[in-house]
Amino acid sequence: MVEPVIRKAQRDEIHIFLDWAREQGWNPGLHDGECHYAIDPDGWYIAEIGGEVAGTVAVSNYDSDYSHGGFFIIREDMRSRGIGWNLSSTAIRHAGSRNLGIDGVYEMQDKYSSRMGFRFAYRNIRWRGIAKGKSQPSLCSVEDVLFSEVLTYDSLHFPAGRKKFLEKWIRMPESWSSACYDGGVLQGYGIIRRCYEGFKIGPLFADSPVIAERILDDLTSKKEVLGQPFFFDTPEPNRDAVRMALDRGMEEVFGTARMYSREIPPLPISGIYGVTSFEMG
Repeated sequence: MVEPVIRKAQRDEIHIFLDWAREQGWNPGLHDGECHYAIDPDGWYIAEIGGEVAGTVAVSNYDSDYSHGGFFIIREDMRSRGIGWNLSSTAIRHAGSRNLGIDGVYEMQDKYSSRMGFRFAYRNIRWRGIAKGKSQPSLCSVEDVLFSEVLTYDSLHFPAGRKKFLEKWIRMPESWSSACYDGGVLQGYGIIRRCYEGFKIGPLFADSPVIAERILDDLTSKKEVLGQPFFFDTPEPNRDAVRMALDRGMEEVFGTARMYSREIPPLPISGIYGVTSFEMG
């Protein structure tokens, strides 16, 4: 059996990761890869057999304490050759002593736990619906808020500061944002972006269900989005987020297991209504 060769991916190969994710039905955003690559260009890996791409994985080291992995895909006709183990081992080595978070296929959580030592935290649910929101004039764009305030607020809801990522994410092409900035205090924000199918919200962080509802309604009222399919990834333990999806007649279409290689971060799940991305945390 030919041993796989694991190498770092180049910037012009990002499209392979997104194309394969699309083929798996994960429906990434059209510009997700560019934002993700900016975090940690050294964390993108390709497995090759005989010069052909056989698998992919990307691990973003956000800081000295936290990493998040995604795009872990083995080509169907190349499976059961040890490629997955080689790629996952490479990813774990890249993360080093950091706590590595993943959003794995829910049915694979036992394998991630028994073979790699990941700890299950909770389930994320992907919902699909049709955008029928109503504009909220009292909200503003995230770009109208001082970036340092956005970064501080975001860091309350994520295991690490992610300055490089957010600088690109909040300004990516074909995306729209809404923020609740009241009395000089940021109380919530959300972003919706174009995906291969429809649009996807992520993140959506808010101080209360009422604020989250307003942001969700505003995002799904944008003229480019209105009437189109949209997706919303909610942590299952946040019952208010789940209710928001159900109240809008959204259909559950997919689920992931949020898992960590070390401790489960003490995040305020009640304030996390929409996950940023299954690939980036």
